[in-house]
Amino acid sequence: MKLSEVKQILPTLENVEFQLENGTYVPEHFHVTEVGMITKNFIDCGGVIRSEKVVNFQLWNADDFEHRLKPNKLLNIIKLSEDKLRIEDFDIEVEYQSDTIGKYDLEFNGKTFILKSKTTACLAQDACGIPTEKLNKNLAQLNVNSTNTCTPESGCC
Repeated sequence: MKLSEVKQILPTLENVEFQLENGTYVPEHFHVTEVGMITKNFIDCGGVIRSEKVVNFQLWNADDFEHRLKPNKLLNIIKLSEDKLRIEDFDIEVEYQSDTIGKYDLEFNGKTFILKSKTTACLAQDACGIPTEKLNKNLAQLNVNSTNTCTPESGCC
């Protein structure tokens, strides 16, 4: 989900809610402690230089159980970040504390923002020797060339 999509959604909401894919909600007293842009420059295992940019939201829970972030307040934080940090319209990555800091993609289900688990991947599979996915074929459906086959009595096997 891009930043522009979040900015369009926020004015339509009464409350800002985040939910993990497993159905667990981020406690409603969360704070958005950071809105920023992260640039990652790296070399993949195939030697290709790459650059990625994401808009980052960091969610944090405190012991102030009466705190509730309203959509307009988050929209104002985003606008300030765009103005002061020159944040562009990139995909959003959300950081949220569980056993360690988790990084999530963001989706919206019509009511709640969903934190989608991210996974690692090899960007240069051909350079690492990772085989491409093999096609599964039904052996009964293969065309058999009858001139190049053996029979049990032929002695060729």
